[in-house]
Amino acid sequence: MNAKDNSQLKTLVKVLRYISGYRIWFVLTILMAVVIVALTLCVPILVGEAIDNIIAPGNVAFDTISKLLLTVGISVGVTSLAQWLMNMINNKIACEVVRDMREDAFSRVQKLPFDYLDTHPAGETVSRIITDTDVLSEGLLLGFTQLFTGVLTIIGTLIFMLMINGWITLVVVVMTPLSLIAASFIAKRTYNMFRRQSETRGEQTALINEAVSGQRVLQAFGQEDEITAEFDEINSRLENCSLKASFFSSLTNPVTRFVNALVYAAVALTGALAAVSGAITIGGLSCFLSYANQYTKPFNEISGVIAELQNAIACAGRVLELIEAESETADKDTAVSVVPDGDIEFRNAEFSYKKERPLIENCCFTVKPGQRAAIVGKTGCGKTTLINLLMRFYDVQGGSISMGGSDIRDITRDALRTHIGMVLQETWLRSGTVRENIAMAKPDASDEEVIAAAKAAYAHGFISRLPKGYDTVIDSSDLSEGQKQLLCIARLMLAPPPVLILDEATSSIDTRTEMRVQAAFAKLMEGRTSFIVAHRLSTIQNADLILVMDNGNIAEQGTHEELLRKGGIYAGLYKAMTN
Repeated sequence: MNAKDNSQLKTLVKVLRYISGYRIWFVLTILMAVVIVALTLCVPILVGEAIDNIIAPGNVAFDTISKLLLTVGISVGVTSLAQWLMNMINNKIACEVVRDMREDAFSRVQKLPFDYLDTHPAGETVSRIITDTDVLSEGLLLGFTQLFTGVLTIIGTLIFMLMINGWITLVVVVMTPLSLIAASFIAKRTYNMFRRQSETRGEQTALINEAVSGQRVLQAFGQEDEITAEFDEINSRLENCSLKASFFSSLTNPVTRFVNALVYAAVALTGALAAVSGAITIGGLSCFLSYANQYTKPFNEISGVIAELQNAIACAGRVLELIEAESETADKDTAVSVVPDGDIEFRNAEFSYKKERPLIENCCFTVKPGQRAAIVGKTGCGKTTLINLLMRFYDVQGGSISMGGSDIRDITRDALRTHIGMVLQETWLRSGTVRENIAMAKPDASDEEVIAAAKAAYAHGFISRLPKGYDTVIDSSDLSEGQKQLLCIARLMLAPPPVLILDEATSSIDTRTEMRVQAAFAKLMEGRTSFIVAHRLSTIQNADLILVMDNGNIAEQGTHEELLRKGGIYAGLYKAMTN
């Protein structure tokens, strides 16, 4: 078995594990398939008997034929009911399996390490959860509906044909492999094509997501033609992949139909000769031809299902890759859920996003309880990375970070992040009411507490002007960047934790409001350990400790006056901004 076949088999086994959770429904659908096939196979026998009761003109057993036709009608009615029930059950299984996979995929996204999210476009991940699972659902539905009934029909008709005439059955059996060989040859060549189609579709979704979210910037810089050209290139590749996959998969049905037509012709010729010699009755020949047609028909259906299953398995593989992606490092079994108060210390901390490009090296500093620590430096020097390490969005690769003398890796992430509050330059609001967005910090907060937090963040004014005030349902396009940032600040004001992180928290706010918010921050930071990341040095001159970063290292540290006296990097930055 080659690597591709092995990969497909592993994917199929994993999908079957999801299906095993619905084994009762699975058994029911098989029972319905058995009923459908059994009744369908009985009809040709009944029709054959009816034909044999038409002996000659004026010699027709109408009573017997009437009973046989009534039985045929009942069989067809029960078959239709069983078919409807089977379709309903199959829909239920397919929809619930896909629901479970989507839940697992979305749950995995919440646990993925940040290096995965940083290296995989958001749109591509969305495509796996939404589009690929939709394709999988369609493939499962076809598989359940046609695969079982097809296989049972083939087995059942073969048995019935052997009961009627073994020699004619031998003709059918000998010619059957031609259809199987044709279907197998085509199916083996479709999997990789469907896989490329699915991957290219994910790439296209990522680009569309990027273009829609950044449309203002694209238009501002006149990049419409460039992004359109990039989209057209991906779209052309998707068209090419889709055409190849569709072409090869569409060959299956006509090829197998051609082979099956040859089988039917051979059966008709052999059966006619047998009927002439008296080896089979005319009714028996009619019955046999009906079975031969029913025997070959499932090969057409199954070959079509195989093509769809190739696509479904390719998409399932992408979804399972996401579900099985390595989670962030689990908390230690001995990790505590209480964060000790005390110094925050970086001791010889080291970290790099890529091994070949070191970023944070031998980072050492201590922040005392209640102190305000400001982090400054050029873009890309590692300021935000330092905050990411403190929040354990990433873990240090060397050295340690401690709180109150305890390594933060010995503290559960939930406890650590509850202990620290953040307001970032990049705002994030969920679709919901203003009240819900502020109350994320404290879900059980009263209306008075929410309003008080909004007033403290100077957001109450614009909230009051919204159509329904705090009950206004918003999305990211309803508010300006400054208003969004004020809501994020209000979220922090509602339940301020012992440690605060302000990463360019007022970058999108107008100067007058910023001065008020900075005053509110100053009051909020009293008695709390605070980290302030800022580009404007005027906002951090009163910090107890200023950390000057350069190429991932703490190049200087001290108070504003101390650093100015040193005449180093900070002094140079300060002079450049004041001149």
